[in-house]
Amino acid sequence: MIGVIDVGGGTRGIFGAGVFDWCMDQGISFDYLIGVSAGSANMTTFLAGQRGRNYKFYDEYAFRKEYMSLRNLIFKREYVDLDYIYSTLSNSDGENPMDYKAFAANPTQMEIVVTNALTGKASYFSKSDIGYDDYDCIKASCAVPVVCKPYTVYGVPYYDGGLSDPIPYKRAFEKGCDKLIVILTRPKNMMRDPKKDNRLEWLTKRRYPKAAEAIHNRAQVYNTQLREVLQLERQGKALIIAPDDIGDLKTLTKDHEPLRLLYKKGYSGAAAIPQFLNA
Repeated sequence: MIGVIDVGGGTRGIFGAGVFDWCMDQGISFDYLIGVSAGSANMTTFLAGQRGRNYKFYDEYAFRKEYMSLRNLIFKREYVDLDYIYSTLSNSDGENPMDYKAFAANPTQMEIVVTNALTGKASYFSKSDIGYDDYDCIKASCAVPVVCKPYTVYGVPYYDGGLSDPIPYKRAFEKGCDKLIVILTRPKNMMRDPKKDNRLEWLTKRRYPKAAEAIHNRAQVYNTQLREVLQLERQGKALIIAPDDIGDLKTLTKDHEPLRLLYKKGYSGAAAIPQFLNA
């Protein structure tokens, strides 16, 4: 059973969009997908068979003030408007609707990683939790602390899945996978610097102390999981597809040329998949 992990990474998720577009061009499918943050959006479109759709979200819509802006922060108290992305644009009457019928008919299993804001623990939504014009699970997985308020699903507030299970390879093996393709949006030798999370932790601590705890531990969890996935790659159980360099691209960078280059790197990097599948 072949599984794919897409770790997301804000606008850097365009790298994964390139990987999945290549797979659609080649007619390659998988048994199980698990997405984190923007990775879950990439996978949903992949299962719907909408080649090129993800690219527009990163290279066009992300530059709109309705998508993310200081204006959103002032008037909506959120820099990124998840409802605009995954409802206004993506619903059946939206500018770029997700083909829900095709998505639902695809037999591939899919899960989405989220972080419970009250407990700081990882939770997993299944494909059945995504409904027609209801992409709240994706919104929850993309809700970066401070940038977004936690997104409530089934009465529970959730934050970005990357806080608690950034590279969910253990979950994929638990679901029956034998081999994994892991899509990273930073070089595979790049460890996470814990200092980058200090401000987010401090700003989250008062209202959601357990989520702040998860933020505090995120770098350690990510770095441990990365080392373990690198070991799985050496054992032939995993294929890591990652950019060799991301320049100055941050999670929410809006810069057309480096984003387009990252997409191309994802598209070309995916060419390693057939050899891995046939090994």
